[in-house]
Amino acid sequence: MRPSGNLGHPAESPVFAARLDERMDSRTRASSPTVVRLVRDSFPDPPALDTAVSHAILRGVSEGTQPQTLRIHRPGAIVAFGPLDRLSPDYGRAVDAAHARGFGAVQRLAGGRAAVFHEQTIAFSWAIPDSQPRLHIERRFEEVSSIIVTALRDLGVDARIGEIPGEYCPGEHSVNASGKRKLMGVGQRILLHAAHVGGVVVVGQSDRVRDVLIPVYEALDLEWDPATAGSVEDEVPGIEWDDAGEAILRRFADSYEMVEESLRPEILDRAHDLQAMHEVRVGPDLFK
Repeated sequence: MRPSGNLGHPAESPVFAARLDERMDSRTRASSPTVVRLVRDSFPDPPALDTAVSHAILRGVSEGTQPQTLRIHRPGAIVAFGPLDRLSPDYGRAVDAAHARGFGAVQRLAGGRAAVFHEQTIAFSWAIPDSQPRLHIERRFEEVSSIIVTALRDLGVDARIGEIPGEYCPGEHSVNASGKRKLMGVGQRILLHAAHVGGVVVVGQSDRVRDVLIPVYEALDLEWDPATAGSVEDEVPGIEWDDAGEAILRRFADSYEMVEESLRPEILDRAHDLQAMHEVRVGPDLFK
Protein backbone atom coordinates (compact mmCIF):
# COMPACT_ATOMS: atom_id res chain seq x y z
CA MET A 1 0.00 0.00 0.00
CA ARG A 2 1.43 3.35 -1.03
CA PRO A 3 1.34 6.10 1.60
CA SER A 4 -1.12 8.93 1.07
CA GLY A 5 -2.51 12.09 2.60
CA ASN A 6 0.63 14.17 3.16
CA LEU A 7 0.51 17.81 4.19
CA GLY A 8 2.33 19.03 1.09
CA HIS A 9 6.06 18.80 0.44
CA PRO A 10 8.59 19.82 3.12
CA ALA A 11 10.34 22.15 0.69
CA GLU A 12 7.27 24.39 0.76
CA SER A 13 8.12 25.58 4.28
CA PRO A 14 11.47 26.58 5.85
CA VAL A 15 10.43 24.72 9.00
CA PHE A 16 10.97 21.44 7.19
CA ALA A 17 13.90 22.41 4.98
CA ALA A 18 16.48 20.17 6.65
CA ARG A 19 16.72 16.43 6.24
CA LEU A 20 16.73 14.17 9.25
CA ASP A 21 20.01 12.48 8.40
CA GLU A 22 21.75 15.87 8.42
CA ARG A 23 20.32 17.00 11.75
CA MET A 24 19.89 13.97 13.98
CA ASP A 25 23.63 13.19 13.88
CA SER A 26 24.73 16.67 14.89
CA ARG A 27 25.71 17.40 18.48
CA THR A 28 22.83 19.27 20.13
CA ARG A 29 23.85 22.29 22.19
CA ALA A 30 22.16 22.83 25.55
CA SER A 31 20.27 25.82 24.20
CA SER A 32 19.09 24.05 21.04
CA PRO A 33 15.51 22.81 20.74
CA THR A 34 14.81 19.08 20.83
CA VAL A 35 14.83 17.51 17.37
CA VAL A 36 11.62 15.67 16.53
CA ARG A 37 11.27 13.52 13.43
CA LEU A 38 8.14 14.37 11.45
CA VAL A 39 6.39 11.60 9.49
CA ARG A 40 3.39 12.45 7.35
CA ASP A 41 2.86 9.15 5.53
CA SER A 42 -0.60 7.62 5.80
CA PHE A 43 -1.60 3.97 5.30
CA PRO A 44 -5.40 3.91 5.36
CA ASP A 45 -5.87 0.50 3.75
CA PRO A 46 -6.14 -1.89 5.48
CA PRO A 47 -7.35 0.20 8.44
CA ALA A 48 -5.37 -1.65 11.12
CA LEU A 49 -2.06 -1.01 9.35
CA ASP A 50 -2.25 2.73 9.99
CA THR A 51 -2.56 2.16 13.73
CA ALA A 52 0.16 -0.50 13.60
CA VAL A 53 2.58 2.01 12.03
CA SER A 54 2.22 4.30 15.06
CA HIS A 55 2.61 1.27 17.32
CA ALA A 56 5.82 0.24 15.53
CA ILE A 57 7.25 3.74 15.90
CA LEU A 58 6.39 3.76 19.61
CA ARG A 59 8.15 0.44 20.19
CA GLY A 60 11.24 1.64 18.36
CA VAL A 61 11.36 4.83 20.42
CA SER A 62 10.98 2.85 23.65
CA GLU A 63 13.82 0.52 22.60
CA GLY A 64 16.07 3.42 21.64
CA THR A 65 16.29 2.43 17.97
CA GLN A 66 14.09 5.30 16.71
CA PRO A 67 14.15 9.01 17.56
CA GLN A 68 11.33 11.01 19.06
CA THR A 69 8.71 11.07 16.32
CA LEU A 70 5.58 13.05 15.53
CA ARG A 71 3.31 11.44 12.99
CA ILE A 72 0.60 13.70 11.60
CA HIS A 73 -1.47 12.60 8.64
CA ARG A 74 -4.82 12.23 6.90
CA PRO A 75 -6.47 8.95 7.99
CA GLY A 76 -9.10 6.85 6.34
CA ALA A 77 -12.63 6.44 7.66
CA ILE A 78 -12.42 4.32 10.82
CA VAL A 79 -13.96 3.92 14.23
CA ALA A 80 -11.19 3.23 16.74
CA PHE A 81 -12.50 1.10 19.61
CA GLY A 82 -10.94 1.07 23.08
CA PRO A 83 -10.38 -1.87 25.46
CA LEU A 84 -13.56 -1.14 27.43
CA ASP A 85 -15.61 -1.16 24.23
CA ARG A 86 -14.55 -4.74 23.57
CA LEU A 87 -16.15 -5.81 26.86
CA SER A 88 -19.60 -4.63 25.79
CA PRO A 89 -22.04 -7.49 25.08
CA ASP A 90 -23.04 -5.67 21.87
CA TYR A 91 -19.53 -4.89 20.68
CA GLY A 92 -20.17 -6.84 17.48
CA ARG A 93 -23.28 -4.79 16.78
CA ALA A 94 -21.24 -1.60 17.25
CA VAL A 95 -18.65 -2.82 14.75
CA ASP A 96 -21.41 -3.73 12.30
CA ALA A 97 -22.90 -0.24 12.70
CA ALA A 98 -19.56 1.33 11.80
CA HIS A 99 -19.19 -0.90 8.74
CA ALA A 100 -22.74 -0.13 7.61
CA ARG A 101 -21.82 3.55 7.42
CA GLY A 102 -18.64 3.01 5.45
CA PHE A 103 -16.18 3.04 8.36
CA GLY A 104 -13.54 0.47 9.11
CA ALA A 105 -12.96 -0.69 12.67
CA VAL A 106 -9.67 -0.92 14.56
CA GLN A 107 -8.45 -1.46 18.10
CA ARG A 108 -6.98 1.73 19.52
CA LEU A 109 -3.34 2.10 20.42
CA ALA A 110 -4.24 4.45 23.29
CA GLY A 111 -7.00 4.08 25.87
CA GLY A 112 -10.43 5.69 25.76
CA ARG A 113 -13.76 4.87 24.17
CA ALA A 114 -14.77 4.68 20.52
CA ALA A 115 -13.55 7.64 18.47
CA VAL A 116 -13.98 8.57 14.82
CA PHE A 117 -11.39 9.32 12.17
CA HIS A 118 -12.15 10.17 8.55
CA GLU A 119 -10.55 11.96 5.62
CA GLN A 120 -11.44 15.41 6.97
CA THR A 121 -9.78 14.78 10.31
CA ILE A 122 -6.13 15.09 11.31
CA ALA A 123 -4.63 12.07 13.06
CA PHE A 124 -1.59 12.67 15.24
CA SER A 125 0.70 10.26 17.04
CA TRP A 126 3.62 11.53 19.10
CA ALA A 127 6.13 8.94 20.35
CA ILE A 128 8.24 10.47 23.14
CA PRO A 129 11.23 8.80 24.81
CA ASP A 130 11.02 8.86 28.60
CA SER A 131 12.88 6.74 31.12
CA GLN A 132 9.96 7.11 33.55
CA PRO A 133 6.93 7.70 31.32
CA ARG A 134 4.30 7.16 34.02
CA LEU A 135 5.58 10.16 35.95
CA HIS A 136 4.85 12.59 33.13
CA ILE A 137 1.41 11.58 31.85
CA GLU A 138 -0.27 14.83 32.91
CA ARG A 139 2.54 16.98 31.53
CA ARG A 140 2.26 15.36 28.10
CA PHE A 141 -1.51 15.79 28.04
CA GLU A 142 -1.16 19.45 28.98
CA GLU A 143 1.50 20.10 26.36
CA VAL A 144 -0.32 18.57 23.41
CA SER A 145 -3.64 20.18 24.38
CA SER A 146 -1.90 23.56 24.64
CA ILE A 147 -0.34 23.13 21.20
CA ILE A 148 -3.63 22.20 19.57
CA VAL A 149 -5.69 24.89 21.29
CA THR A 150 -3.18 27.58 20.31
CA ALA A 151 -3.08 26.38 16.71
CA LEU A 152 -6.86 26.44 16.45
CA ARG A 153 -6.99 29.93 17.94
CA ASP A 154 -4.54 30.98 15.23
CA LEU A 155 -7.22 29.91 12.74
CA GLY A 156 -9.88 32.02 14.47
CA VAL A 157 -11.53 29.33 16.59
CA ASP A 158 -12.65 30.13 20.14
CA ALA A 159 -10.74 27.04 21.24
CA ARG A 160 -10.63 25.93 24.87
CA ILE A 161 -9.27 22.98 26.83
CA GLY A 162 -11.59 20.80 28.85
CA GLU A 163 -14.33 18.20 28.80
CA ILE A 164 -17.79 19.40 27.87
CA PRO A 165 -20.91 17.64 29.19
CA GLY A 166 -22.11 14.92 26.85
CA GLU A 167 -19.04 14.71 24.61
CA TYR A 168 -18.03 11.42 23.01
CA CYS A 169 -14.90 9.71 24.36
CA PRO A 170 -14.82 12.25 27.20
CA GLY A 171 -11.57 13.60 28.60
CA GLU A 172 -10.42 16.63 30.56
CA HIS A 173 -7.73 17.37 27.96
CA SER A 174 -10.12 17.51 25.01
CA VAL A 175 -10.15 20.71 22.98
CA ASN A 176 -13.53 22.28 22.28
CA ALA A 177 -15.04 25.32 20.59
CA SER A 178 -16.70 27.88 22.86
CA GLY A 179 -17.22 25.27 25.57
CA LYS A 180 -19.91 23.63 23.41
CA ARG A 181 -18.47 21.43 20.63
CA LYS A 182 -15.61 18.94 20.82
CA LEU A 183 -12.90 19.37 18.19
CA MET A 184 -10.01 17.25 19.48
CA GLY A 185 -9.64 14.14 21.60
CA VAL A 186 -6.39 12.67 22.92
CA GLY A 187 -5.16 9.57 24.72
CA GLN A 188 -1.89 7.95 25.79
CA ARG A 189 -0.18 4.57 25.74
CA ILE A 190 2.80 3.85 27.96
CA LEU A 191 5.68 1.46 27.24
CA LEU A 192 8.79 0.88 29.32
CA HIS A 193 10.81 3.83 28.02
CA ALA A 194 8.40 5.83 25.88
CA ALA A 195 4.91 7.24 25.67
CA HIS A 196 2.48 7.59 22.79
CA VAL A 197 0.25 10.66 22.77
CA GLY A 198 -2.29 10.23 20.03
CA GLY A 199 -5.56 11.72 18.95
CA VAL A 200 -7.73 13.30 16.31
CA VAL A 201 -8.67 16.83 15.30
CA VAL A 202 -11.94 17.11 13.36
CA VAL A 203 -11.38 19.67 10.60
CA GLY A 204 -14.58 19.15 8.62
CA GLN A 205 -17.62 16.92 8.13
CA SER A 206 -18.74 16.76 11.74
CA ASP A 207 -21.98 15.27 10.42
CA ARG A 208 -20.08 12.07 9.58
CA VAL A 209 -18.88 11.84 13.19
CA ARG A 210 -22.43 12.11 14.46
CA ASP A 211 -23.85 9.77 11.82
CA VAL A 212 -21.58 6.87 12.75
CA LEU A 213 -21.29 7.45 16.51
CA ILE A 214 -25.04 7.57 17.17
CA PRO A 215 -25.57 3.87 16.34
CA VAL A 216 -22.12 2.83 17.63
CA TYR A 217 -22.63 4.44 21.03
CA GLU A 218 -26.19 3.12 21.18
CA ALA A 219 -24.85 -0.41 20.68
CA LEU A 220 -22.20 0.14 23.35
CA ASP A 221 -24.82 1.59 25.73
CA LEU A 222 -22.87 4.83 26.06
CA GLU A 223 -24.65 8.12 26.63
CA TRP A 224 -23.56 11.22 24.73
CA ASP A 225 -25.02 14.32 23.12
CA PRO A 226 -24.52 14.38 19.32
CA ALA A 227 -24.71 18.18 19.38
CA THR A 228 -21.29 18.22 21.08
CA ALA A 229 -19.54 16.79 17.99
CA GLY A 230 -18.07 19.73 16.08
CA SER A 231 -15.38 20.61 13.57
CA VAL A 232 -12.99 23.45 12.85
CA GLU A 233 -14.85 24.21 9.63
CA ASP A 234 -18.10 24.56 11.56
CA GLU A 235 -16.47 27.36 13.56
CA VAL A 236 -14.54 29.06 10.75
CA PRO A 237 -16.17 28.33 7.38
CA GLY A 238 -13.70 27.87 4.56
CA ILE A 239 -10.92 26.38 6.68
CA GLU A 240 -9.38 23.43 4.85
CA TRP A 241 -7.50 20.36 6.04
CA ASP A 242 -4.09 21.71 5.00
CA ASP A 243 -4.75 25.01 6.82
CA ALA A 244 -5.35 23.22 10.10
CA GLY A 245 -2.47 20.80 9.62
CA GLU A 246 0.06 23.52 8.92
CA ALA A 247 -1.20 25.59 11.87
CA ILE A 248 -0.61 22.63 14.18
CA LEU A 249 2.86 21.98 12.78
CA ARG A 250 3.82 25.64 13.16
CA ARG A 251 2.95 25.49 16.85
CA PHE A 252 4.97 22.30 17.32
CA ALA A 253 7.85 24.09 15.61
CA ASP A 254 7.69 26.83 18.25
CA SER A 255 9.11 24.35 20.76
CA TYR A 256 10.81 21.66 18.67
CA GLU A 257 13.03 21.38 15.63
CA MET A 258 10.81 19.46 13.25
CA VAL A 259 12.72 17.46 10.66
CA GLU A 260 10.75 15.51 8.09
CA GLU A 261 11.51 12.01 6.95
CA SER A 262 9.55 9.37 5.06
CA LEU A 263 8.67 6.26 6.99
CA ARG A 264 11.65 3.93 7.25
CA PRO A 265 11.23 0.46 5.70
CA GLU A 266 12.03 -1.34 8.94
CA ILE A 267 9.16 0.47 10.68
CA LEU A 268 6.69 -0.56 7.99
CA ASP A 269 7.94 -4.16 8.20
CA ARG A 270 7.38 -4.14 11.95
CA ALA A 271 3.96 -2.55 11.49
CA HIS A 272 2.90 -5.49 9.33
CA ASP A 273 3.91 -7.78 12.20
CA LEU A 274 1.83 -5.72 14.66
CA GLN A 275 -1.16 -5.24 12.40
CA ALA A 276 -3.13 -8.19 13.75
CA MET A 277 -3.09 -6.63 17.24
CA HIS A 278 -5.21 -3.75 15.94
CA GLU A 279 -7.64 -5.71 13.81
CA VAL A 280 -11.11 -5.93 15.27
CA ARG A 281 -12.38 -9.38 16.15
CA VAL A 282 -15.87 -10.27 17.30
CA GLY A 283 -17.60 -13.41 18.50
CA PRO A 284 -15.37 -16.37 19.44
CA ASP A 285 -12.27 -14.62 18.01
CA LEU A 286 -12.58 -11.60 20.31
CA PHE A 287 -9.85 -12.50 22.79
CA LYS A 288 -7.38 -14.22 20.48
